[in-house]
Amino acid sequence: MPAHMLHEISGSYTTTTTITAPPPGLNGRQKLEKTLPDLGEEIRPEMKDDIHDPSYQDEEGPLPKLEYVWRNIILMGLLHVGALYGLTLVPTCKFYTWIWAYMYYVVSALGITAGAHRLWSHRTYKARLPLRLFLIIANTMAFQNDVYEWARDHRAHHKFSETHADPHNSRRGFFFSHVGWLLVRKHPAVKKKGGLLDMSDLKAEKLVMFQRRYYKSALLLMCFILPTLVPWYCWGETFPHSLFVATFLRYAVVLNATWLVNSAAHLYGYRPYDKNIESRENILVSLGAVGEGFHNYHHSFPYDYSASEYRWSLNFTTFFIDCMAAIGLAYDRKKVSKAAILARIKRTGDGSYKSG
Repeated sequence: MPAHMLHEISGSYTTTTTITAPPPGLNGRQKLEKTLPDLGEEIRPEMKDDIHDPSYQDEEGPLPKLEYVWRNIILMGLLHVGALYGLTLVPTCKFYTWIWAYMYYVVSALGITAGAHRLWSHRTYKARLPLRLFLIIANTMAFQNDVYEWARDHRAHHKFSETHADPHNSRRGFFFSHVGWLLVRKHPAVKKKGGLLDMSDLKAEKLVMFQRRYYKSALLLMCFILPTLVPWYCWGETFPHSLFVATFLRYAVVLNATWLVNSAAHLYGYRPYDKNIESRENILVSLGAVGEGFHNYHHSFPYDYSASEYRWSLNFTTFFIDCMAAIGLAYDRKKVSKAAILARIKRTGDGSYKSG
């Protein structure tokens, strides 16, 4: 289907809030430059704590001594050893086990991308109860901390990006921003600045607080027990294949696909929208993370529900949200206008932008 038709269809489901630039009554480059950072306030005035704060600077001095979290180091090591063994079992799996593991991967990925990220961290669209229930279950399947903690860390990542208050600061290297940040105690600045963020919207959401209250028992069921027992019980898969392929390997793939957004998409790729920030456009990351690799765009416009200028292109998450909008379960999708995008590119782009 031609790309222009995809845009027309995806835009026709429900009303989409769009912001344009420059707003009425403003003329000239100087006024435009003052207005662009405020687009988020107009398109999504209820939340500002995921907008980059360029005034924040790291305090001078040496880094505090790393405190290793040995429990996490051991568990992550065992998980990846199990996943590597699972990789050797893939050729001898039953066909239904392949399908089951892949579907579990996609659903749990959506729990992060459409749920914890675009809905709860950034409030880029609204979801009715059935969709929120699905996403909270999918998010629990993914086991990447509960929605409240995930959103708090992610808002800090946007507001204080590439500083010590960023939980996975990419300036500390690929390994740290990929997984190392989970293997050591948080930098004091992460705790200090993260604790000051306004999380009242999530505290007021009963579903998010319910998940947080029962998260440990729920994740054991949804991330480990259920994906192992279903293949073993329902179609006679061997227990080792069920455990090491459908559970350990699938879980490790979901984790690393998400982590690549924090590492590779902050280190490798183009910066067509803003050359002054470290986040990049990385197509390979977008393929693995179901649409989250358009990262320079996302950090430039965190209030856009598509996290990309191109909506459905290499972006299964946006396709999913639009499908939910088509049946009335998602609404009030925030989308930045082409005029605002081009204005940002002209002002801060690296010259690599190609209109498509």
